[in-house]
Amino acid sequence: MNLNNLKNKRVILASGSPRRQEILKSIGVDFEVELRSVDEVFSHKLKHHEISDYLAQLKAEQFDDLKPNDVLITGDTIVWHQDKALNKPSDSEEAFEMLQSLSNTTHEVISSFCIKTTEKTETFYDTTQVRFKSLTEDEIWHYIHTYQPFDKAGAYGIQEWIGQVGISEIKGSFYTVMGFPIHKVYTELSLLN
Repeated sequence: MNLNNLKNKRVILASGSPRRQEILKSIGVDFEVELRSVDEVFSHKLKHHEISDYLAQLKAEQFDDLKPNDVLITGDTIVWHQDKALNKPSDSEEAFEMLQSLSNTTHEVISSFCIKTTEKTETFYDTTQVRFKSLTEDEIWHYIHTYQPFDKAGAYGIQEWIGQVGISEIKGSFYTVMGFPIHKVYTELSLLN
């Protein structure tokens, strides 16, 4: 099955993430990238997947001019650790603090996505548990200086050096940790009329 139902649709991916673009392309979806600015602020009353769901929906709300054949996909990913969300670090010091807090512990990565058409908007999420080995300060600083992970929730990318040498266990989808639970996205896209 190769998503024939999308042949007459215009699929829009509202994400500047090269990782999301690459993953969607890998399952054979033709799409356009369109970005609209959104202030990613959320209430501190939100917990866990409520945060990433809310942000994915907020991004979808910016597209109030969809045409009948348009299919919009938005997404958001958070790292949930010790009962709080670790978003994108603002600088090297914050990135170091985040990675040090993840060292020798298990955390959750939650990726939400929203599929919007002129008829409906639906939001889904997936959760994966990730465990880091004990990371040394040198390893953390090497990663931060080399990879500049300031565009990544929790200050790391699983596909990068820190993921390769530091992650000792993963329960769930690798792609969810990359920011796009493609198995769920594929299923939901395949159900569109």
